[in-house]
Amino acid sequence: MRLTLRIAAITAGLIACTPFHYLALLITGRSAWPRRYLAWVGWSAGMRCQIIGKPMSSNVLFVANHSSWLDIVLLASASGTAFVSKEEVARWPLVGWLARLNRTVFVAREQPRSVKGQADALRTALANGQPVALFPEGTTDGGEEILPFRPSLLAALFPPLPRLRVQPVAIDYGAAATEIAWIGRESARANAMRILSRSGATPVMIHFLDPIDPVDFADRKALAIASRAAILGALPAAGPDGTGGSRLDASARGADRL
Repeated sequence: MRLTLRIAAITAGLIACTPFHYLALLITGRSAWPRRYLAWVGWSAGMRCQIIGKPMSSNVLFVANHSSWLDIVLLASASGTAFVSKEEVARWPLVGWLARLNRTVFVAREQPRSVKGQADALRTALANGQPVALFPEGTTDGGEEILPFRPSLLAALFPPLPRLRVQPVAIDYGAAATEIAWIGRESARANAMRILSRSGATPVMIHFLDPIDPVDFADRKALAIASRAAILGALPAAGPDGTGGSRLDASARGADRL
């Protein structure tokens, strides 16, 4: 019953927001309705967000830890950012349409020289002042750990663009992190059904940390390390009994892909 009610709420929100979105585009050329709808999706899924710090509104690349599809919903609703996604998502029914509404930057990851193509697409969006978010872990498989950030995903930032800043974002699901995480071979459908079936509300803290100027770093590897360190510093570390935090530093167990 809980799953059915939440899906119904998410669907009703989409139906209600869509006409206002297109009307706003027609009148003003811009729309805040995708952000409002994603906030409704997060609320309907049981997430109760507390925002700490202030997100930049333009000329920014948000870099965040990544454990769930909910990260996209919550970060977009909190900041209005677009995301980088593989181009196949653009062809997915409904999801692709929603991604385009939120100005997603689609990249061809499986084609030759895809890393350069991704960097070029991201750099073009950033050069236009568009706020974009990226998950430098490149996967949710870290679960409660924060995997090393992949420097290749930050290639678009070098040479540095004028006025552009990198703003690290720490997303903390607290005690619910293990249940929220999307890892292993769990399908998207199974994960969504599991999360939407959870009882009660889940407190989530989204920390928008101090912006970083890429000019201050020699290369993308140094920037990746600094961004990850900032996020780790904002999240509570787990104590000896496994309590007191939701995310662990993967490097403590020798996991390093830099």
